[in-house]
Amino acid sequence: MTKPKILVQLDSDDHASVFDAVVAVDSGVDQLFQYASVEPTKARDLVFGAMYTRGPQDLKSTAIFIGGADVAAGERLLETVRGCFNGPFRVSVMFDANGANTTAAAAVRAASRHVKFAESRVAILGATGPVGSRAARLLAARGARVRVASRSADRSRKLAESLLERFPHASIEPTTTSTARDLQATIDGCDALIAAGAAGVELLSKNQWKAIDDLKLIVDLNAVPPVGIEGVEILDRAAEREGRICYGAIGVGGDKMKLHKAVVKKLFERNDQIFDAEEIYAVAEEMGL
Repeated sequence: MTKPKILVQLDSDDHASVFDAVVAVDSGVDQLFQYASVEPTKARDLVFGAMYTRGPQDLKSTAIFIGGADVAAGERLLETVRGCFNGPFRVSVMFDANGANTTAAAAVRAASRHVKFAESRVAILGATGPVGSRAARLLAARGARVRVASRSADRSRKLAESLLERFPHASIEPTTTSTARDLQATIDGCDALIAAGAAGVELLSKNQWKAIDDLKLIVDLNAVPPVGIEGVEILDRAAEREGRICYGAIGVGGDKMKLHKAVVKKLFERNDQIFDAEEIYAVAEEMGL
């Protein structure tokens, strides 16, 4: 007899995400157990409770979702969860704190339809944020020349260093956008732009991106007015604007939602899977997004 599908939601926030709960239910989860304000020191007993109540043959019917708005806190939870596994006693895990992995994967997949990464330079505005840093990670792994931009030169430099530790042969250039001149230098010569900055903050004007002759693609992930890149509409999905292909936040968001649901379903195929950025991107490829 097949056991009910149980998803244990570990959230670092004061209240476990309703968004992630609704997606879990829509993905076919039978029972959802939500825990809020989860710290690494509190996670072990929750994981043990999930693992040791079913025999190894039934553990594929139990899985863990790690969420919350604080991605760094989520990463610490993921490390703790991994450390709890013991031989056959393990469950599959999806890490998508702040929607960072599914959003980044959907954005990079959108870009892949229009530019060849190995032949392209891609600038990421707001690169040191949760979505931007994962988009940079996915692009670096696929041979793109990546400019990681932040208002803080120190933060962009640290991100570049961490990416080069993971991908020693990657082309990663840290840049700053603290002045108009710095911003122009960041986007000059780029084939594609991805804006992953804070909600409601315009990062780039229409006149600035219109001046980039090589620019083919713009992806803006900000859905809160004003959008991150002026001239891109939130519903754009491969829309042509001023001779460039444009994606807005909702245009990418549809694929993000499909991907999120698909990964939740995959959690229950086996009990030994960890879905972080790369694994979630692989699912997007399988789906043909």
